[in-house]
Amino acid sequence: MDKEKIIEIVSEVENKSNKDLTKVVNFLHEEFYKTKNLIIDLTRHLDTVEEMYNKANNELEKRNIK
Repeated sequence: MDKEKIIEIVSEVENKSNKDLTKVVNFLHEEFYKTKNLIIDLTRHLDTVEEMYNKANNELEKRNIK
């Protein structure tokens, strides 16, 4: 379903058929969960990158102090 069609249906929900509303709801439901899962995966990745950076950076700081 294309963006313009979704916007059109959502902008005029009172005048749209149940079929159109069902399509939009199903599409948006899928998009919501796909986006949510991407955010969760990216958050986990970011946490891992931060943890590895901190570990390497802390070791480098220890070595530079000596």
